[in-house]
Amino acid sequence: MMRNAMIVAPQPEAVEAGALVLSAGGNAVDAAIACALVQTVVDPLMCGVAGFGSLQILHAATRRHVVIDAHARCPAAARPEMWAELIQGETSDGFGFILRDYVNERGYGAVAASGILRAFSEAVAEFGTMPWHQVVAPAVAEAERGFVVRPHVHTVWTQDERQFGRLNYGDKLGVSETGRRVYLQPDGSYKTLGQRVVNPDMARSLRRIAAEGAAVFSEGAMAEEIDADFRANGGLLRATDLGHYRTSRPEPIWGEYRGYRMATNPPPGGGILLLEILQIMECFDVAGLEHNSARHIAILAEAMKCATRDKDQYVSDPEFVDVPVDRLTSRSYAQEIAGRIKDGERFSVPRLKSEPANTTQVCCMDADGNVVSLTHSLGIPSGVITPGHGFMHNGCMSVFDPRPGRTGSIAPGKSRFASMAPTLVFREGRVCMSIGAPGGTYIPLAIAQAIMNVVDFGMTMQEAVSAPRVSATSDTIAVSNRVPRNVTDALVAQGYPVLRSPLSYAFAGVHCIAAGPDGRLTGGADPQRDGMALAVRL
Repeated sequence: MMRNAMIVAPQPEAVEAGALVLSAGGNAVDAAIACALVQTVVDPLMCGVAGFGSLQILHAATRRHVVIDAHARCPAAARPEMWAELIQGETSDGFGFILRDYVNERGYGAVAASGILRAFSEAVAEFGTMPWHQVVAPAVAEAERGFVVRPHVHTVWTQDERQFGRLNYGDKLGVSETGRRVYLQPDGSYKTLGQRVVNPDMARSLRRIAAEGAAVFSEGAMAEEIDADFRANGGLLRATDLGHYRTSRPEPIWGEYRGYRMATNPPPGGGILLLEILQIMECFDVAGLEHNSARHIAILAEAMKCATRDKDQYVSDPEFVDVPVDRLTSRSYAQEIAGRIKDGERFSVPRLKSEPANTTQVCCMDADGNVVSLTHSLGIPSGVITPGHGFMHNGCMSVFDPRPGRTGSIAPGKSRFASMAPTLVFREGRVCMSIGAPGGTYIPLAIAQAIMNVVDFGMTMQEAVSAPRVSATSDTIAVSNRVPRNVTDALVAQGYPVLRSPLSYAFAGVHCIAAGPDGRLTGGADPQRDGMALAVRL
């Protein structure tokens, strides 16, 4: 019987790199990390070696099932009150705070301590089969030859965020000298669709990381260079923040949906929202509803609003906040909420504190039964590129609440909440799905819809991630432009505010792989993100 493997991600170049690693004898972990490192080259505002993330691994040989969390942490010099006097308001869509001079989202003050490169290294050392330098090699090669600006990359650079009170992501491209040289044209405009971007500094950094190991970033010469740069420019981050950073290894949190078991990441990750939404929806006959009918959307919106309200109130770094995980993921709580929805109650989320959608995803399964779901991000990119390094630092301080005494307030060493929810789905003890998404606050909502599309509506993986999605992270129900107008008219008649996205494919970018009972792998890549699913015959 022919053995097969599969990898799926939003960037074709990264998927191809992962597939070549599988073909060369690497396992799913090697391939996923190689893919992720290429993503840092070809999607430099979405992710980077100075970013954060979470990955879930099922390792067949040792039967280990682990989550490696690398959430960004506040620098030791951060203080809860340090920005309290700079608050100018909230963004018009409720997605965060506007601070004077945008200090929380642009420049050196926006950067938190990163651990994603350490997580990648640990995953390869513990669960991979290839040496580290071979796993990094595809990213080095991609950086050396440069990448071509794809449609979604160009969309991210040019989309209008100022209408909400945030800076445009493209505004970050010119913050540093390196960014202006690499990403902008001589007249200061963005490089356009199809143009090649070559970043020799990033290639040199990746060669250093390949040769000296990930520790060069956190404890070696690169850390000292970052320290000097931040000291010279008034940043909070220090080499000690990077050197003291440790990933965490929490147990996955589990939920059930119609006989399927789901393992996902715990707080401060977003898996808790995914489980809460699905377990509320299990109390309804979803399969008996017409997909994306007014009734279906109304029920789903209430489940989303309840989970979002609970997230805003309760979910943060469990080392700093007591998060009631057991209660929020219990079947009894889901039944209580479902009963209130059936009685006609409508939940309210008047203002949302959220994070933007600069994130990416990798899913991989190999022929030996190793499975990976990995989500990583820069949050909002800060625009900061340390001279000579080539990669952009995260802007994760933008997510922390600048008001002291809140669930999401700033504190030294505290991790930011992130909606990322890399998830594995099991049926009768066997993994049948690896799934995840980029997309900020929309991530758990989108993954829940994709899972229901498969389980309740019998869709294939590609159909499930391509079907029109909806979102309710406030009192307004947002819908993709392919949801029929007669449906939204019916929702408005019921008193729901409705916002129609101009996008045909909206609200996160779900990517997944399904394993059938016969071992056949099928993939789904969300059309909005330029990605692909690539099978590898071994």
